[in-house]
Amino acid sequence: KQWYQRRVRVRYSSLPFRHLVKLYNCDLTFTHMMLSDCFSKAQHARDADFQHCKSDRPLIAQFAATNPEDFAAAAKLISPYVDGVDLNCGCPQRWAIKEGIGACMCTNPELISRIVTRCKEVNPELTVSVKIRILESVEETIRLAQAIEAAGAAFISVHGRTIKERNVTPHFDYVRAIKNNVSIPVIHNGGVYNPEDIIPAVEATGADGVMCAQGLLNNPALFAGHTETPLQCAQDWVNIALSYGTTFVTFKHHLVFMLENVLPKHEKKIFNNLSTIPAVLEYLDNNFGITYQGMLTTPT
Repeated sequence: KQWYQRRVRVRYSSLPFRHLVKLYNCDLTFTHMMLSDCFSKAQHARDADFQHCKSDRPLIAQFAATNPEDFAAAAKLISPYVDGVDLNCGCPQRWAIKEGIGACMCTNPELISRIVTRCKEVNPELTVSVKIRILESVEETIRLAQAIEAAGAAFISVHGRTIKERNVTPHFDYVRAIKNNVSIPVIHNGGVYNPEDIIPAVEATGADGVMCAQGLLNNPALFAGHTETPLQCAQDWVNIALSYGTTFVTFKHHLVFMLENVLPKHEKKIFNNLSTIPAVLEYLDNNFGITYQGMLTTPT
C-alpha cells in the first residue's frame, strides 16, 4: 500500500485543512514549515505556529533548521503531540534560501546529517525524516540520500526537481535512483495534480508513497479519486473551518483554490470580491446549496 501524504505550502497546512484531507483518504499530514530556532525559544511562536487536537494524527511536524540543537529542542517540545518531525531541505522560496534554510541545504549533507543525528540522540524514540530536492547530478543526489539514511532518518521525501526548476516534469529517474540505493522508504513529491498522476508516478519512481501539496489545495479530495473538488468536500470545509474558528482570510483562500475549476471566470471575480464570512456563505448557499451545518462531533 502506497502512503498518501499531504504537505501544503507555508501557512496553508492548518489544523482544519489537515482535518479535511484526512476525510478523503490522506494517510499522513505534515504541518507547514516552522522555524526551529523560534519554536524552541519562544512560547508565542509555538502558539502561533502550531495548533493541534488529539484526533489530528498521524501528524509530522516539519521544521527548517541550520542548528542541530535548535532542531532537537523543537522536536522534544512538540514530540508529545506528533508522530514524527521532518527537516525541510526542499523549500525553494527566496526568503528561505536567503536565510540559509530549505533547499539550499541539500548541498551540505554533512550539516543535514548532524541535525538528524543530534535529534535522534535527544529524541531516540521519535521518527525523524528529511524532505529534499534533487541536485544537478544523480550521483550527488544519491550520496545526499545515503548520508541522510546513515544519520538515522526513518524515511526521505524527494521533490523530483532542482532548486531552480518550477512547473517542469519531475525527474522520476532521480527518485528511482534514490529508491534503488537506500533501504529506508522513499516518498515521491512533485507533479501530482490529479488522481491519474499517482499510479504513473509510483510506477516511474518505485516510491513507497506519494506526497502532494498544490494538487490538494486545489482538490482536497484528490486522494479519494476525485478529479475536481466535489461539492461535499467544500461543504465539509465550511463545517470544519468555521467550527474551528478559522480566520476569514484562510477560510476564503481555501475556497478560492477549491473552486478554481468549478467557477467560470466572471463568477470568480464576484467570489474574489467577497469580504466577509456571511457574504461567502450567502454566495455558497445561493450557488451551490452549501450552508454552515456545524460539526457533527466536536474535535478533541
